[in-house]
Amino acid sequence: MLRFREGSPLTAGRAGLLPGVFNPPTLAHVAMAQEGRAQHDLDQVVFVLPEAFPHKDYQGAEFEDRLAMLRSGVGRHKGYAVASSDKGLFIDIARQAKNAYGPGVEICLICGRDAAERIVGWDYGKGPTFAEQLEEFQLLVASRRGAYCVPAEHANRIHMIDLPVSFDAVSSTRIRETVSEGGAFEEWVDRRVAEVIQRRGLYRRQAETAK
Repeated sequence: MLRFREGSPLTAGRAGLLPGVFNPPTLAHVAMAQEGRAQHDLDQVVFVLPEAFPHKDYQGAEFEDRLAMLRSGVGRHKGYAVASSDKGLFIDIARQAKNAYGPGVEICLICGRDAAERIVGWDYGKGPTFAEQLEEFQLLVASRRGAYCVPAEHANRIHMIDLPVSFDAVSSTRIRETVSEGGAFEEWVDRRVAEVIQRRGLYRRQAETAK
C-alpha cells in the first residue's frame, strides 16, 4: 500500500513518484523533483520511502527519522507529497499509486542514471518484462554523474531530466560521512532537514557502528 504521510493524492493530472532511501534526503533529490516538475509538466512529485528493506535493517537513521526529514524538508511545499510503501519494485509502486490516485492521473517514476541502468537490465523472473512495465508508467531519468543513454526501443516511454552538474557532488553518503566526522554539511540539505539531523543526533555514531 502507498500511504500518504504528508499531502494528498491528486484526482487528475500527472504525478511523479521519486522512490529512495533518503538517508538523508539531499538537495539533489529536491532538484530532481523540481526539474522533473518543470521539464515534464508534473502536477505533483511524491517522495516515496520504503517501510522496510528485504535483506537489511534501517541503518544511520530509522524509518521515523527519515520520514521526519522528508516531511520537514519537502512535504509541506506545494506540489510535493511524502508517502511510504511496503514494496520496492517500481512496477509495484506504480500499481499502488494507481490504486491511490485513480484512473484520472498519469503515473511517472523518477530516478537517477545509475538506478535506471539497473532496472532496465534487471532479471524480473516470471514477472512482467521491463518493456511490459513501461506500458503502466513512464520513466524520468535524471542526468546525475553522467548522461543516460535511452534504449531506442523505449524512447517513447523513458525521458531525461537535465540536472546541473553541480549536484553530482551532493550525495547522502558524503553527508553521513561528514556528519560523523563533525564537519559542515548544511549546504547539501534543506535547512529543515539539517535541523532534524542536528536535533536527533543522526549519523554521529555512524563511524562507531560501522566498526
